[in-house]
Amino acid sequence: MVSQVFDVVVIGSGPGGYEAAVHAANHGKTVACVERAELGGICLNWGCIPTKALLRDAHLFDEIKHEAPNYGMAVDTGKFDWSKVVGRSRTVAGNLSKGIEFLFRKGKVSTFKGTAFVPKAGVVEVQDASGKVTQTLETKNILICTGARNREIPGLKPDGKNIITSREAMVLKEIPKRLAIIGAGAIGVEFAYIYGTFGSKITLIEMMPKILPIEDHDVSERLEAIFKKRGIDVRTRTKTDKLEATERGVKVSLTNTETNKQETIEADKVLVAVGVQGNWENLFAPACTPEIVKNHIKVGKDFQTNIPGIWAAGDVIGPPWLAHVATMEAKIAIERMFAISKREMDYTLIPGCTYCEPQVASVGLTETQCEEQGIGYEIGKYNFSVNGKAQAINATDGFVKLIFRKDDGELLGAHLIGSNVTDMLAELVLAKRLECTKNEIAGTIHAHPTLSEVVMEAAASAAEGH
Repeated sequence: MVSQVFDVVVIGSGPGGYEAAVHAANHGKTVACVERAELGGICLNWGCIPTKALLRDAHLFDEIKHEAPNYGMAVDTGKFDWSKVVGRSRTVAGNLSKGIEFLFRKGKVSTFKGTAFVPKAGVVEVQDASGKVTQTLETKNILICTGARNREIPGLKPDGKNIITSREAMVLKEIPKRLAIIGAGAIGVEFAYIYGTFGSKITLIEMMPKILPIEDHDVSERLEAIFKKRGIDVRTRTKTDKLEATERGVKVSLTNTETNKQETIEADKVLVAVGVQGNWENLFAPACTPEIVKNHIKVGKDFQTNIPGIWAAGDVIGPPWLAHVATMEAKIAIERMFAISKREMDYTLIPGCTYCEPQVASVGLTETQCEEQGIGYEIGKYNFSVNGKAQAINATDGFVKLIFRKDDGELLGAHLIGSNVTDMLAELVLAKRLECTKNEIAGTIHAHPTLSEVVMEAAASAAEGH
């Protein structure tokens, strides 16, 4: 078999892989991308994009059901076609996957369908479903963008039927009457909102003291209060000991870590959303396996592993497991690989978004982190309830909370909960990158009436010492 030679071979076509491939091609490099499933990876096909379609449908249904009368509209709110809801999300994912195919053709990126294997540095074999090598690719640079998968915990292993992962949750044939969700990070919270809105009785279980554990405590507390008001049974400080499938569904054994009280609840289905681990197994021959730390590939600031010529980016190298992080890491890896730039990833500027309703968005330090690091700080906070646009669109739940350094007023962190805050966050990421102060944000004219005025008012609150 004749080998094909490329400047770089990218393994995986998710948000890291396809962006890296196109970025390298745009710089005149010959590029191959090996993908064993759909172009676009998990994010585009089974994660970020289709879940946002489901969330949009849930939000629309929620507005029709509960908000339409407030607008003087009489609407039949008792019916929906779940198969069409799921079908629309799959169509959106399919369209975007075809978009990646177009980008690859336009950029002259060679695509190879199959499972990649690295027998030695500089060589990538493409195998078919039977394990037969169908192509051999030679290159000086291999970029691993294979992503991550759901982390398995003893006693909580999904069976794909009644004990499911987010992938199965996106294509369930019907709405479960009782759904228990283990893990109240972004994935767990988003599915709690989706299925709770469409009629499931939700039990949301989290071992940490609050839902969305990495978010600022004020945001987490507000979202928990909203969820409880909507009938979601939120169980924080609760450990899941065991899952047992039965004829009627699943028995879930729980222990409250504060009181040590044990109980068993029943659900028709259980969604396990307790984190992820990198996809690196069976990818390398022993002699060229990179260093692995906590089930993820270890890399340097340039994203090269300890094996010269083998690079990695995205979820496979560890947290934060976010699509936009994977994209930036992979682009920087390409730039460092070919000496295009010497820039490094700035992990203090990572935007975090959760797309339930109300949405949650954040960047930078939380109050707790400031206290742990001994940083003097001050808070600017403003509620959507007193914003004209929020009242006009009946979206008054939530607030903007900004954290500034006390001595010079520089923005340290931003924490938002409310309607469309994931789209409002970019202003604050840029402000933090440019080291803006409370006075600069407060003194920036924001269009009226807009939700973004709340950002200006929060900064003004801190500037004026309120």
